[in-house]
Amino acid sequence: MKLIDCHTHTQYSMDSEADIIDMIEKARELNLSAYAVTDHCECNCWYPESHYSKEDIEISDYFNYQKDFEASVNAVTELKEKYKNLNLICGTELGQILLAPEIAEKIVSDPRLDFVIASIHQIKYEKDFYYINYTNMSSKQINDLLERYFREIYQLCKWGKFDVLGHLTYCLRYMKIRNGINPSLSRFDEIIAESFRTLAHNGKGIEINTSGIRQNFGTCFPSLKYIKLFRDFGGEIISVGSDAHKTSDLGANISDGIELAKMAGFKQICFFKNRKPNFIDI
Repeated sequence: MKLIDCHTHTQYSMDSEADIIDMIEKARELNLSAYAVTDHCECNCWYPESHYSKEDIEISDYFNYQKDFEASVNAVTELKEKYKNLNLICGTELGQILLAPEIAEKIVSDPRLDFVIASIHQIKYEKDFYYINYTNMSSKQINDLLERYFREIYQLCKWGKFDVLGHLTYCLRYMKIRNGINPSLSRFDEIIAESFRTLAHNGKGIEINTSGIRQNFGTCFPSLKYIKLFRDFGGEIISVGSDAHKTSDLGANISDGIELAKMAGFKQICFFKNRKPNFIDI
């Protein structure tokens, strides 16, 4: 089985201290067919903190992603020349596109990028799902939060100027792992289906993010049900990524993610170069 890892973070992400050279060496050791560096770039926090209002500062924890984006992309662009025997991909995980679309437009037009993952880590007027306190939330409040998340996902899919949608169901990660809250998503199946129909129609993909396995969530983001649903609506592009933030997690459970793709009916996975999909048989 050929392995790829198309969602990883390095020292240029605010929540990672993984040395990029160590990550590259690990990718070589694992004999990855493709390795993408996709450091965080949150569009709604692109500028230094002084640029934003008090309300913006209260719901975000880090700013000046412009600096991190340039550092990451410059580093990977240079290292692609040094490690020509490694299929090294210059990517970004672009967050909160809908909250600052003018920034997103500028980023996705950067010719240095091979690959863009679109993610939603926080929805309008809310903190990142990581920082939300779910302890005293009612079922109605939880479902209202999820409804807003999936509606933003749909709008993001309609915007569509990315390559794959990142870790659908990220919204469940911390409420389940930390609080044991595991709401059914069935009530949102219709809007998820519309999102997938839009992606498939526009030749866009989703990722299978394997981090949920090692984090004791129990499955990937998204689960087999939704990977299969994407296939049912004509989806053809599937990437697989570990979401590694440290060297030891690079490549973790990628084979499990590929098996889910197979079970959902996919015969190929893909990586991106120059913003174009390259397919690998599985």
